[in-house]
Amino acid sequence: MKLYIAGINGLVGSAVQSLALESGLQVFGSGSKTLNFLDEEHVQQEFKIVKPDVLLISAARVGGIRANLDSPVTYLKENLVIQNNLIGAAHKMGISRVIFLGSSCFYPKLAEQPIKEESLLSLPLEPTNEPFAIAKIAGLKLIEAYRRQFAYDWFTLIPCNLYGPRDNFDLIEGHALPSLMHKIELAKVNKQRKLSLWGDGSPLREFMHASDLARAILFLMDKSILHSHINVGSGEEITIKTLALQMKELIGFDGEILFDKNSLNGTPRKVLDSSIIRSYGWKPSITLNEGLKGTYEWLLSHWENFRGRC
Repeated sequence: MKLYIAGINGLVGSAVQSLALESGLQVFGSGSKTLNFLDEEHVQQEFKIVKPDVLLISAARVGGIRANLDSPVTYLKENLVIQNNLIGAAHKMGISRVIFLGSSCFYPKLAEQPIKEESLLSLPLEPTNEPFAIAKIAGLKLIEAYRRQFAYDWFTLIPCNLYGPRDNFDLIEGHALPSLMHKIELAKVNKQRKLSLWGDGSPLREFMHASDLARAILFLMDKSILHSHINVGSGEEITIKTLALQMKELIGFDGEILFDKNSLNGTPRKVLDSSIIRSYGWKPSITLNEGLKGTYEWLLSHWENFRGRC
């Protein structure tokens, strides 16, 4: 079986590649530096050459709250183009299995918790990541439409907040956990006495190691899927404040962590109902403590690539 990973160098793509090779699959793929996902002709030509059996779409323009607020056109337009090109090329080549990678930010800001798959589009979205969410919801709906019109066994996986090695640790464009880890390590290196963080620390979040999502992808790859989109979560919740203090202890930062209560918090609580994927027989295996330790070790080993970058 030939697996093609669009976004192979990213957090999820690299985790899937590693596990897929261990499983004996033929793995192909590209990142944005080797294939222009915004160029429809280039994408189609790539698939003509490789002829994959399975396509994983993990390529996307991603970023945190600040990046989405500053560049809404970029996050909306580029993600629409990237996913349309990949999904369209998959249809043209008759790829039998497409797995589209979504995000828990698809769901409404005030969705009933834990969030079930049917909550999609039931209430308004969180404004701070609305451009990204709208684009990716369109991708989910396009997968759903191809599934219905052409009887493809394609589906979307919607993970909770992910983290792990090869994450985006950028101080502005990175997501909450890796950016927070970078900020605290930087404060330690610079011997800061105080570190101010975005928000008041109260939002509850669910985090899952990227390797657990990779296991879910490979687990479902050859199964008959009855659902057009499926949640994938760890089931563990933690406040941003508790997470920051846990990282402070792990990293060994002696200064004081302060929270800016006048800045935006984002969605107050976000935990997924993952009962559907668990009914297929999958469950996560990496605890948050274990995952944070490994991620921090990876950051330290690549520190010169990140030090002070913003």
